[in-house]
Amino acid sequence: MIRLEPRPAPSATMRVATPVVAIVLTILTGLLIFALLGKDPVRGFAVFFVNPLKTTYGISEWLLKATPLALCAAGLAVGFRASVWNIGAEGQFMLGAIGATLVALYAGSMPVVTLVLMILAGIAAGALWAAIPAFLRTHFNASEILVSLMLVYVAELLVSWLVFGPLRDPMGFNFPQTVMFEPAALLPILVPGTRLNLVLGFVVLVLLATYVLVFKTHLGFKMRVAGESPNAARYAGISAKTMVWLGLLIGGACAGLAGMAEVAGPMGQLTDKVGSGYGFAAIIVAFVGRLHPLGIALASLLMALFFIGGEQSQQYLGLPGSISMVFQGLLLFYLLATDVLIGYRLRLGRDAHVTNAVKAKAG
Repeated sequence: MIRLEPRPAPSATMRVATPVVAIVLTILTGLLIFALLGKDPVRGFAVFFVNPLKTTYGISEWLLKATPLALCAAGLAVGFRASVWNIGAEGQFMLGAIGATLVALYAGSMPVVTLVLMILAGIAAGALWAAIPAFLRTHFNASEILVSLMLVYVAELLVSWLVFGPLRDPMGFNFPQTVMFEPAALLPILVPGTRLNLVLGFVVLVLLATYVLVFKTHLGFKMRVAGESPNAARYAGISAKTMVWLGLLIGGACAGLAGMAEVAGPMGQLTDKVGSGYGFAAIIVAFVGRLHPLGIALASLLMALFFIGGEQSQQYLGLPGSISMVFQGLLLFYLLATDVLIGYRLRLGRDAHVTNAVKAKAG
């Protein structure tokens, strides 16, 4: 019989190293999957992991794909530190996109001003959407996990209603999309000839801000105490309700900013495809990055490579685009499995307490 025995002192070194172990195991398993699907594993590895990074344009697309993941994950990580489990970043991402779109379509085209208003609208819309589970949690003790998750589907329906109805482009041949934004409502391009835009600067600022908040401020210290030891936090007079509000609002604001950057960047309009799973993938990014801004930056690059590698595999290997989700799932599985082995060791044989009880019963 295999059983788990708690380790007296989990290794801090292994806690840092396990994401690397999980990544290696994910890649090896992915190569095995390529072989089982009848594809050359070496060519599969090259197509999935090397091809996207062979050109300057490919690298710019890789960085661009990582930006919404890093923004959403940075906000989620702040809440997770305080044990506030916001699972609805995908919905907050879409609300941020809606808020920015309304400004782009109705506030007029003014250089700089329009973009600033779109940023504020995106942040506010994402935070307001996250305020719903915060209110229900603090007033009615509702689970923020379930509420934030269900609000994702409400957000999807809201986006569909808008692009099929009041915001639909009258000249768009009935496609579910708004008109293309004016140039004043688009983020400036950082590298000519690519789509990499100013959102990269937003990511750097947000990661630095979350690092300072979590590790250099008294508020961040209280959030970490609330997450690591709720009883100690209560004894110290730290308000659990305040932590819930802060965790959800910060997560919603960051996801809303990511949604704004998506419609004001590579999309240039709002469509029913704005929700591309970034909010859900950001949960994996946050945990692979160990809820640390530097780890999140690296994990978002890895996850972005999974997204682009999946598209490349579809194009050059004839595999379904969902192969990227397989890699994401494998990474999460291996990370959780290795985390279990940090806190517990595997033991073979019967539990000593059970054995003694059986002997005592036998007389």
